[in-house]
Amino acid sequence: MSGNLQGKCILVCGGATGIGAATVRRLNASGARVMIGDLNIEVASALAEELDSPEAEVRAMHFDQSDEASINALVDAALRHFGRLDGLFSNVADLQVVLEDGDILSNGLALWERTLRVNLIGTVALIKAALPQMLEQAGGAIVLTSSDAAAVGEPERPAYAASKAGVNSLCRHVASAWGRKGIRCNALSPGFVLTEQLDANMPRELKDWMLKGVRSTRHGQSDDIAAAVAFLLSDDGEWVNGQVWRVNGGVSFGL
Repeated sequence: MSGNLQGKCILVCGGATGIGAATVRRLNASGARVMIGDLNIEVASALAEELDSPEAEVRAMHFDQSDEASINALVDAALRHFGRLDGLFSNVADLQVVLEDGDILSNGLALWERTLRVNLIGTVALIKAALPQMLEQAGGAIVLTSSDAAAVGEPERPAYAASKAGVNSLCRHVASAWGRKGIRCNALSPGFVLTEQLDANMPRELKDWMLKGVRSTRHGQSDDIAAAVAFLLSDDGEWVNGQVWRVNGGVSFGL
């Protein structure tokens, strides 16, 4: 497990399932205190109840990243409970909208507004809410979830790609503006991650076809991304700032 996380207080947004849940488990196993924020409060609460212990407590709270008041309430609750905030993992995107994200000609402006509201503006609001406490502490680590869609230039998903390009810019802005005050901000760009749900429902032929594009022996797992997040949130990642890491089995380079 990642070192130097014992006792750290970390907020994981989008932590109920998939990569977020794997990260919560990883942080918990490393001794961190974790607050989970998620729309799916039932699943988030069940995860918190499963993992919570006196040595590494876990709490859960409902929040909606499209709503600034909900974001502020989540951060305030984490601060009231923990008294400090050492780390933030922002792992929220509106994936339902992605299914409708065609191209500039076919997309209505409402789709653009919803995508940017959740994926980009919501991330801005989350950082804005958490950053003052981290500055007061003279230190804190932020990790954002990005995507290779921000750089590869796909013929579809322009709204999603633009939102993730904005996330990359936010990462560099925060590192540049406050790195000398002890703030680290990095982004992770996962490749195709074969979650338990996908593994159970995706045809073998499709999984085999997707593996051909990976310069690795297997598909990615949620734990692969969780390990990278935990490293960047830990003291071991102290010398990494303003970076977009591609944790994708080698499917893309240097984007």
